[in-house]
Amino acid sequence: MNVTQLEFDGFRNLETGLIRPDPGVNIFYGNNAQGKTNLLESIWLFTGGRSFRGSKDLDTVGFDKERARLKLEFFAFERLQHAEILIQRKRSASLGGVQLPSPAGLAGNFCAVVFCPSHLSLIEDGPEERRRFIDAAYCQLRPGYIKILANFQRCLAQRNALLKNFKKVMGFTGADLSALEVWDERLAAAGAQVFLARSSYIRRLIPAAREIYKGISGGSESFSIRYLSNAGDENTTQEQAYKNLMEVFKVKQHEDLAAGFTTVGPHRDDLEILISGKSARIYGSQGQKRSAVIALKLAEASLLRDVTGEQPVALLDDVMSELDSVRQDYILNHIKGWQVFVTCCDPGPVLRLAGGKVFKIEQGRITQ
Repeated sequence: MNVTQLEFDGFRNLETGLIRPDPGVNIFYGNNAQGKTNLLESIWLFTGGRSFRGSKDLDTVGFDKERARLKLEFFAFERLQHAEILIQRKRSASLGGVQLPSPAGLAGNFCAVVFCPSHLSLIEDGPEERRRFIDAAYCQLRPGYIKILANFQRCLAQRNALLKNFKKVMGFTGADLSALEVWDERLAAAGAQVFLARSSYIRRLIPAAREIYKGISGGSESFSIRYLSNAGDENTTQEQAYKNLMEVFKVKQHEDLAAGFTTVGPHRDDLEILISGKSARIYGSQGQKRSAVIALKLAEASLLRDVTGEQPVALLDDVMSELDSVRQDYILNHIKGWQVFVTCCDPGPVLRLAGGKVFKIEQGRITQ
């Protein structure tokens, strides 16, 4: 899978234009705040996901612009394809000239993995970042998971609305609790599906990430992941996960009523990332944390390739900083044979790779 042409108009600070990248390594260099990350973001949106920066759609429209338009020409699944994204009040997308019901319809057609410095929050911040990583990765692997997640979020919102109302009126009846039990069942059923999908993905991710981290660290450190969930463990079936969630909803009912929201469930799950048996979040150095995130991202790409038969495009934003030359060389060697978009201030380290194209970005203007 590779990008053959990208057009942008009105997207953030990027000056209207187009690029025709190399099928191998593409280096985009320049000072900070010139638009390097904006370029990677524009490509990422064609995966069907939200901005990896957490931005709202309107935030990606350039200053004093009414709308932004992106066009992508890419080769995948043995044919040349065209996709377009229009951003006004919200995003809309088309593929092959056919309007899609939502941008999520692009998922599975164009695949990419992205690393940026803010992804260190995957280890350093709270559980939400780690859940987001797993969910976004699995959505690319199994686009149908988007509907499973959406159904879970709807059930959670309905149960929370009921709990909030109980708290607001400072009381409830037996009939009210019966209504709550209905949403317990629906949320447990939806939550069991989410749990099973995440658990299945993590089991497949661990061996690939472990092997990559071993290479990055020169074999001096080990790497592992634990999925922490009220629904069960790696051996739990969907039926048992449903029963486990029903039980915890029952146990936590009074706490939920007092809080006015659902205090337990898959929306509170977490991943524990371990380096040599110790918590990376608590004990890991900056280099170890960065290496762990890179291992997870490269493992994500490996799974996509194994399942789809297509090597996803790699988007690496400032990936080389805070890594020694040994770790840099491993990463550069590991991504040979992919189409890679690398941003940096100093292109020197990346230029150790032969071939490819080098672009300069200055105030949103891209030149070769």
